Amino acid sequence: MNKSPTWLLDFKSDTYSQTGEDGIINKILEVIPQNDNWCVEFGAWDGLYDSNTRNLIETKDYSAILIEANKVKFAGLQKNYAQNKNVNTINRFVGFEKEDNLDQILKMTPIPNDFDFLSIDIDGNDYHVWKAMSEYNPKIVCIEFNPTIPTEIEFIQSADDSVRQGASLLSLVKLGKDKGYELVSVLKFNAFFVRSKYYPLFKIESNSPKVLRTDLSDITYLFSGYDGKILLTGSLRLPWHGGIELRESKVQHLPRIIQKHPSDYGNFEKIIWKLYRLFSKLHTLIRKQDRRQRKS
Repeated sequence: MNKSPTWLLDFKSDTYSQTGEDGIINKILEVIPQNDNWCVEFGAWDGLYDSNTRNLIETKDYSAILIEANKVKFAGLQKNYAQNKNVNTINRFVGFEKEDNLDQILKMTPIPNDFDFLSIDIDGNDYHVWKAMSEYNPKIVCIEFNPTIPTEIEFIQSADDSVRQGASLLSLVKLGKDKGYELVSVLKFNAFFVRSKYYPLFKIESNSPKVLRTDLSDITYLFSGYDGKILLTGSLRLPWHGGIELRESKVQHLPRIIQKHPSDYGNFEKIIWKLYRLFSKLHTLIRKQDRRQRKS
């Protein structure tokens, strides 16, 4: 008998995690048979702060590979696990090229190829580093998505270390399917995937992102009125920048004088409208030419 698609959310709890991950990880591991008690996390920070693996290490005696690129954070990570011989701490940048992807880093460790749990949280190229993995196939993957992107949108930031935009949940779901994984639970900004062969054990009738994603609180929606005014609704905040408010006045495209339905324009407004359309077309042509020159 199938369960409610979101039944795993009933087990949310935090010991070290941020939005209920610890409890969901424990429950998923109960469902999946033959655990090997190995986990991997990057960026791991100091191994305690908002950690998705600390609870496994502390309460279930897990062996772990914890990777952190930042030297200051890594110093804390080393200190916190100096006495634990089952935890390997690595100060490395995890990338998506052949020389720096996770496969290459894990080859230097004793971890099995199908280890239990992988947590990916690097606020940017999460999609690309998961895509680059091919030799290691963890049973469970927890990966961060950009929670400001609506569920039905496909978005993947460019594969560029200097860009910090992330990927949408839908894009990660499609990547997961390509890699042999199925979505089983979604939190505020983390999605949980399991290997496809384990998915039937969860008895979820539908694992559509629209069904499993229940927290839409960070999404801001943009649309336009018949008068050309840009309208915003939803979160209206920049969550990573102190919750700065998004204002409609800052995103308007048309000058206020022609923010009307075109059928309501007077003669003067029609002239302004024609001039504005001409200016917009010229601006678009210049931008296209500039992009072509950059590519060449």
